[in-house]
Amino acid sequence: MRVVIQKVLQAQVEIEGKIHGKINRGLVIFVGIENADTQDDINWLVHKIKHLRIFNDANGQMNKSLLDIEGEVLIISQFTLHAKTKKGHRPSYIHAAKPDIAIPLYEAFIKKFKENFDQKVATGIFGAMMNVSLINHGPVTILIDTKHKE
Repeated sequence: MRVVIQKVLQAQVEIEGKIHGKINRGLVIFVGIENADTQDDINWLVHKIKHLRIFNDANGQMNKSLLDIEGEVLIISQFTLHAKTKKGHRPSYIHAAKPDIAIPLYEAFIKKFKENFDQKVATGIFGAMMNVSLINHGPVTILIDTKHKE
């Protein structure tokens, strides 16, 4: 499982001209799922993200987590995170999981986040054409891949 996390002041996802999800201060989490991903990847990743100290403390140091600031979360599925660009100019998505595997894992990721998090968790819709707008604060953008935990 691969995620791109952006620390935001606010964000929203629009689908078919309507706002589907909206958050204030917190994290936008773009989630890419591959065939080898499991519930263990989800468990590890949700714990890691919730405790990631990327929010500023009173001294301006990144010492606070999403839990500490009571931030909100917007989760967006994004299979393009598994793009392979080695050959040619058209990315290959051969490692991205097909919907029959990806949808249950995406939904399990959302469920796990909601079960272990007291703040707002907004989402997009898997497979939908979405317009995501956000104000990246810092800017802070972090890539985490569960296949490279060390």
